[in-house]
Amino acid sequence: MRRTLLIAAALLSAACASRQSTSEAAPGTEAGPAPVAAPAGTATPGETLTEYDLTHDGKTDVWKYTVKDAAGKEVLSRKEKDLNGDGKVDTWEYYAPDGTLSKLVYDMDFDGKPDVTLYFEKDQLVRKEYAFGFDGIPHSFNYYEKNKLVRKERDTNGDGKIDYWEYWENGEIDRIGIDVDADGQVDKWESRRTAAAAEPGKAP
Repeated sequence: MRRTLLIAAALLSAACASRQSTSEAAPGTEAGPAPVAAPAGTATPGETLTEYDLTHDGKTDVWKYTVKDAAGKEVLSRKEKDLNGDGKVDTWEYYAPDGTLSKLVYDMDFDGKPDVTLYFEKDQLVRKEYAFGFDGIPHSFNYYEKNKLVRKERDTNGDGKIDYWEYWENGEIDRIGIDVDADGQVDKWESRRTAAAAEPGKAP
């Protein structure tokens, strides 16, 4: 039976024994994030891989990757997690050099492709991408400032260009932009303040 993504909290806090291996690259080499599609437990040059069996079933549940910084200190670069016990990665975490989370990727339907990706800057959410078309390609994007939603963008026809925009203020839609001729530019605007503006004493 598939377990939900809430298991992530338990995975983070549980303690267990680990197995460790190191790639052959020279120490101190900064490694970039591995592709989401890479097999679990694939270390890139310069990374040290540590595997955890948190459910004690003899199978790895978490893969942790570290690299050495300029001072030779081991720092966390990324994590992979198998949340439903099928042996495949369901969650990918990427970390900035200062140790803060920079990107979090979820495979919600366990098909090996990303469905939701969250981007962070200085521990604050700045963008959220949704790829629910079973192709792993995002078609919907939410943008945040100070953890508040400010804009939504969508590719509604799957041509790779944004054709729908929502601008948010104070938790509500302020205006909507629509691309009618599929050129990636707004052709018409719809204001959500029209009704308020029609009332005496209320500005648009």
